[in-house]
Amino acid sequence: MPDSSDSTTDDSTGRRAQLRERNRFALIEATLDCVAEIGYARTSVSTIIDKAGLSRGMIHLHFNGKDGLMDAAVQHASDLYYQNLYKLLDKVRPSAWPQERIEAVIRSDLSETILNQYNVRIWYGFRGEARERKSIRTFSDTRDVRLRGLMFEAFTTIAEASGVDDPEQTARDATHGTLAFLEGMWADYLIHPDAFDRGEACRIIFRFLSALFPDHFDLTGARPNGA
Repeated sequence: MPDSSDSTTDDSTGRRAQLRERNRFALIEATLDCVAEIGYARTSVSTIIDKAGLSRGMIHLHFNGKDGLMDAAVQHASDLYYQNLYKLLDKVRPSAWPQERIEAVIRSDLSETILNQYNVRIWYGFRGEARERKSIRTFSDTRDVRLRGLMFEAFTTIAEASGVDDPEQTARDATHGTLAFLEGMWADYLIHPDAFDRGEACRIIFRFLSALFPDHFDLTGARPNGA
């Protein structure tokens, strides 16, 4: 006959694990809220635990201190960015032209879901510390390896199809240029959120890409191959 005490123990262990994860997530969310509201420099252990409604010891229990919590918070913010990006990319058919994937990246990056006052304040708050702390720079770098690699692969295919003399160099230039435009748009939004026009921002970037690859982009976005 099964021992009911085993089931009780399993339930208790499961509840403790759920509580542990809930507290851990509450601290991460509270950290991001504080960075967005008062900036990185003014975000202290006291402001975080007040926001989360948890004890100071919880930070040491889950993250071994403030630095560990900050690292986890910026990683979580990065994960959210990619979740939204991949969600939009998933809507692009598997056989999509590479220029359609580039358009998806641009529209995701400039969407209200990603580009909003809360996220902008978080990213610029963390980037202020990126120079001093490699662990933060890893997830807030303007030369993010994952995003750069995704774009470079697509641009390489486009450059090869365009018949340029040096497809790899052209793809690097297109990748760096597009990311620079996106960074500039984020800075413009940070300073002028009320005057920022997402449609105009997309159009400006597509103008740059249409000059490089007129068979693949126009001012509205990606052009189907052969169109």
